[in-house]
Amino acid sequence: MKTTTSTAPGATAHAAAPMSGALIALFSLCAGVLVANLYYAQPIIELIAPAVGLSAQSASVIVSLTQIGYAVGLFFLVPLADLHENRRLLMISGVAAAISLVGAATASQPGVFLLVSMLLGLSSVSVQILIPLAAHLAPEALRGQTVGTIMGGLLSGILLSRPLSSLLAQYFGWRAVFLTAAVMTLATVAIIATTLPRRMPQHRATYSSLVISLWHLFTRYAVLRERALFQGLLFAAFSLFWTAAPLELAGRYGLSQSQIGLFALVGALGAVAAPIAGRLADAGHTRNASFVAMIGAAGSFLPGLIGGHAGVYWLALTGIVLDFAVQMNMVLGQRTVYALDAHSRARLNALYMTAIFAGGAVGSAMASALYTHAGWRGIVATGSGLALVALVALALAPRR
Repeated sequence: MKTTTSTAPGATAHAAAPMSGALIALFSLCAGVLVANLYYAQPIIELIAPAVGLSAQSASVIVSLTQIGYAVGLFFLVPLADLHENRRLLMISGVAAAISLVGAATASQPGVFLLVSMLLGLSSVSVQILIPLAAHLAPEALRGQTVGTIMGGLLSGILLSRPLSSLLAQYFGWRAVFLTAAVMTLATVAIIATTLPRRMPQHRATYSSLVISLWHLFTRYAVLRERALFQGLLFAAFSLFWTAAPLELAGRYGLSQSQIGLFALVGALGAVAAPIAGRLADAGHTRNASFVAMIGAAGSFLPGLIGGHAGVYWLALTGIVLDFAVQMNMVLGQRTVYALDAHSRARLNALYMTAIFAGGAVGSAMASALYTHAGWRGIVATGSGLALVALVALALAPRR
């Protein structure tokens, strides 16, 4: 299955034929395993924090620093995919992520663990090299569908990482979570090395000019700025919910780690939004579908106010609807951004995803303190408010 592709100016011949189902499946698998590394800590921060010497109120900093590292990597490392051979970059970053995971599993000091968390985020950007590579290989008419299918794998990795983490932590300890993830990541690197096609960009520039060009791309494309703002706000709400939900489930409802893990499985249902969104985008329904996604995200938090004996089920409904809405809007944005400039897809994706994970870092960073001082009602008000701001911004944005 090894092939070599290139991206010469104006060339699209390599994308004339659809990607095979097997190759799309491999892309999806690799994306899911690689992105999961960002989320293993999220449901077990209350176990990690005391073990490494962090206070309960500072626990969510673990998740936040991982996302900050990811945002930094998106901005400074992902653009290299427009300059250097893609598969080699994927392999190098994958090995670095595995080393960071081992460091997290063995850390015993707060400073060391937080540093490793940031490095883990930094090295996990390989997934954002993988997705633009798929966009290059897919034909224009099927690009949204192909990217949406691979995003389904990526989003499954995000959502399944939480229950896997909770279950492993309960039965084997939280350090086993990171060691298991390191093994899975190295296995994924082996798959990348032996099966994924090579792509050598024909873009010729220095690294400094490549990074400087990010500003020019950001100022040139208004639609990029809009989609980055929309998804950044929604992802802040997403991270806020999934960082605070384990605290609410354990504190108010007395759920164990394994039960919290089972709860997190409901979020995996939201992954079906990705291929649906890809097809809607290919069919030209991006704006209307975006309205649906943002309205769904804003309303998804409200069932969490009901509480009572069925409170866990209402929170599960929030998780399903919120995940579906956020994933749908993300794929709609990616399809739009990738269409702007075929020769700058890695950098466009870097800008788009940097804004998203910056929003996610803000959402997760405020979760513990907000939950401590304002309770679940504060989480609901803030999460809904973020989605409503995105909805208003979409309504005010000109049609394109």
